[in-house]
Amino acid sequence: MPFNPPPIMGMSTTGGLEGYIQNRSAGGSVELAAQLNKFLEAARKRPELTAVSSSFSASVPQYSLNVDEVKAQSMGVSLDALYATLQGTFGNMYINDFTYMGRSFKVMMQAEGEYRARPDQLGGIYVKSSNGSMVPLSSLVTLTPSLGPDIVERFNVFPSAKVMASPAPGYSSGDAIRAVEETAKETLDSGFTLAWTGTTYQEKLAGSSSASALLLGMLVVFLILAAQYEKWSLPIAVLLAVPFALFGALLGTWIRGLSNDIYFQIALVALVGLAAKNAILIVEFAVLLKEQGMNKAQAALHASLLRFRPIVMTSLAFILGCVPLAISFGAGAASRHAIGTAVVCGMLIATGVAPMFVPWFFTLFAGKDKQEQK
Repeated sequence: MPFNPPPIMGMSTTGGLEGYIQNRSAGGSVELAAQLNKFLEAARKRPELTAVSSSFSASVPQYSLNVDEVKAQSMGVSLDALYATLQGTFGNMYINDFTYMGRSFKVMMQAEGEYRARPDQLGGIYVKSSNGSMVPLSSLVTLTPSLGPDIVERFNVFPSAKVMASPAPGYSSGDAIRAVEETAKETLDSGFTLAWTGTTYQEKLAGSSSASALLLGMLVVFLILAAQYEKWSLPIAVLLAVPFALFGALLGTWIRGLSNDIYFQIALVALVGLAAKNAILIVEFAVLLKEQGMNKAQAALHASLLRFRPIVMTSLAFILGCVPLAISFGAGAASRHAIGTAVVCGMLIATGVAPMFVPWFFTLFAGKDKQEQK
């Protein structure tokens, strides 16, 4: 059975999505299996998902072993000896440890497989009573065929069934996660819930941090410029150039068919500083010209013409330096494509379009001219 390895080694066994259907009600394994089957049936119909499966089953053939303790005590059989015989024959019993050639080994007692393979072999196992006679276990133990789970996992204390899925071709992991959550919300009863684990949990945990990092970056730029210009309104003219870069990054990523992954989000944070840098060059010179007596419209226009060549030169140098990332190939090329495409396309739009709007933004937020103040 081939499968992709996980993106973070040690976080899971296979790639894709991993989670648990938790039983938070008083129901048993049968109710959990019913909810799981209903969920799997609906999830397999979603176009965003493929290879939807689960390792949980409540219909594994089993035998329920019932010990008649009253009868055992009446026949003089110690319950400790009875359960020790059962454990040492059909299960395994820890005896002790011993050291050999500098290494420690555990001594575990268990009957050979050929002597514990069938239920009727229970009659061939004896336990000693208090009077020294040997009593067959078949006279004290009753085996009843039944169905139940082979292994009952617990996740966050609750009995749980593990579910696994992979994004279908053409869909991102975010699309697949959203599809699974929507399916769980539609199919599971109130006593059952979906909980993520492994790399999917880490992706959910880190998914909301990218927007916070982007807003924090813009806040830091705003505060630094407010301290430099000693105005709260003028930094807005600089930050209004950032949406042009973000639009270019989104447009380029959409044209190339890339996804909104962590690498793309890193590129967005970088574009905040790069786009603000171009606007700062214009606003800085416009502020100086305005202080020299020019009105704000003339200062903004003259500053944009004066600094257009340095802006283009520095931006083209950075863009051409990132082109190898956007067209790279080989191992790890997907991450380089995400960063390179977003940065190159974002800077192209920020360099070609933003300088035409930054002078207008400056006139809106630069305050009154000296003549108007008089």
